[in-house]
Amino acid sequence: MLNRKQKEDLVQEVSDEIAHSKAITFISFKGVTVSEIQEVKKTLRASGVKYRVLKKKLFDLSAKKAGITASVSKLDGQIAIAFSLLDEVSGAKILHEFSKKHENVVLAGGVLEGKELSKEEVVALAKIPSKQELLSKLVGSIQMPVSGFVRVLSGNMRGLAVVLKAISEQKA
Repeated sequence: MLNRKQKEDLVQEVSDEIAHSKAITFISFKGVTVSEIQEVKKTLRASGVKYRVLKKKLFDLSAKKAGITASVSKLDGQIAIAFSLLDEVSGAKILHEFSKKHENVVLAGGVLEGKELSKEEVVALAKIPSKQELLSKLVGSIQMPVSGFVRVLSGNMRGLAVVLKAISEQKA
């Protein structure tokens, strides 16, 4: 059991995490094994997402202190919170995939740019491609016209070389 000072320190720490997070995702979980939770925590950590299980009242106090209106006290069951520190979609994406594999895990909501999100909005957020995927698509889009142009130019040069060789053989 935490004493008052420890709770105040925890509220301050979580409040700082909320302030530095690009997005926050809430999941309701029940009947999930420790090894399954450890597996998803490892994946989250690798993606720059911090995972916490807190009492609902402590999160609500932290959110209020951070200046957002999100509340988890109205959500059912035990709630875990994922703080996405590097990008907006990684936490939601990983937890959405985890919830597909485990029927007891349910996306319960979230926060993006200080605005509370519903379950449906979090699922929609999870379906957005990550920053890396978008960057690779952009590079591919930029590269395609350039490589096509190079192929056209090399085709013309090849054709010119074939014609010049044919002319030289005719004259010889």
